[in-house]
Amino acid sequence: MKNLNTYTIALLACALLPADGIAQSGHGQVALALTEGPKTEKTASGEKKPALPNVVILATGGTIAGAAATGTQAGYTSGQVTIDAMLDAVPDAKKLANIKGEQISNVGSQDMSFDIMMKLANRINELTRSGTDGIVITHGTDTMEETAYFLNLVVKTDKPVVLVGSMRPSTALSADGPLNLYDAIAVAADPNAKNRGVLLVMNDWIHSAQNLVKVSTTSVQTFMSPLIGLIGTSAYGKNNFNRYPDRKFGQKSEFSIDGVKTLPRVEIVYGCVDMDGGMIDAAVKNKAKGIVIAGVGNGNMTKAALDAAKRATKKGVAVVRSSRVATGEVGRDVEVKDDEYGTIASYELNPQKSRILLALALLKDRKPEDLQRIFQEY
Repeated sequence: MKNLNTYTIALLACALLPADGIAQSGHGQVALALTEGPKTEKTASGEKKPALPNVVILATGGTIAGAAATGTQAGYTSGQVTIDAMLDAVPDAKKLANIKGEQISNVGSQDMSFDIMMKLANRINELTRSGTDGIVITHGTDTMEETAYFLNLVVKTDKPVVLVGSMRPSTALSADGPLNLYDAIAVAADPNAKNRGVLLVMNDWIHSAQNLVKVSTTSVQTFMSPLIGLIGTSAYGKNNFNRYPDRKFGQKSEFSIDGVKTLPRVEIVYGCVDMDGGMIDAAVKNKAKGIVIAGVGNGNMTKAALDAAKRATKKGVAVVRSSRVATGEVGRDVEVKDDEYGTIASYELNPQKSRILLALALLKDRKPEDLQRIFQEY
């Protein structure tokens, strides 16, 4: 074995790999892959040096593009700074990649819409098919986990797609946006970020779109991945990756928005003490195709709410039980007999991500058992 050459080792590695080059184990995946040699370009003197990857930044607005009258006030207006101005604040990023910027929208993420999300997804699919090596999306943090999860399901590429934002506007004392943007570009330019789905980079941490959740209204460490943990870390452009996502995404996802103009209406109803089911009935009357219940505990709700959910499912409206609790999974047929009520368990997805998945799933007519399969696999 000591005399094996590099070629022989490469053949052995290929023989051990599954078809997709990824060996899965539990919640994580272990990557064993052969990489191409680095791209090179000639300098003016004729010497070869590594060619920089091509990264496109798609700007949507948010706090990272926000501005305030002073550097020490809490209030600010989102979406005031252009992508060119943001890039001017991180000139060293040009050493990481060849960077181009496009302004997709300029809104606070409270005004993010499915129209903008679909525009983003379609543009990413176009760019990654035509020579772009990585994508960075600047985005407000309020709804970033929803956009990230949506893109994770409909973007058809193995190339890095990275969302980034900030908790302080660009004018703030000790603004966090510039370093976050620098790290996001470093991740998007890193070939080791491929095949990891849509990512979010903020405050040195790399999250998977599948697992991240916003946990603080104002802290710069506003995102956590509490159930499974981080994908990796990025510190001043130096990246370390821990794992691959454990659910379906990207090219393995069955969802497509090709030709889609609108998504089915899906409402979220918040569970609480003395819930009477009136909001569930109202959602059905308002022609919702699906309803997500942000239930108490393990996706539970009052008897009155369960009866309303059963009325909804009898009318063909899909009802998903999620939880208002910050962590944990909602299991099927545990406290609620889903088979009896026709409901679907969300497993690890919180209400807002459950809404995204259900809306995409309902682009096709599906039986409850197929919807339950989808929530298990994604």
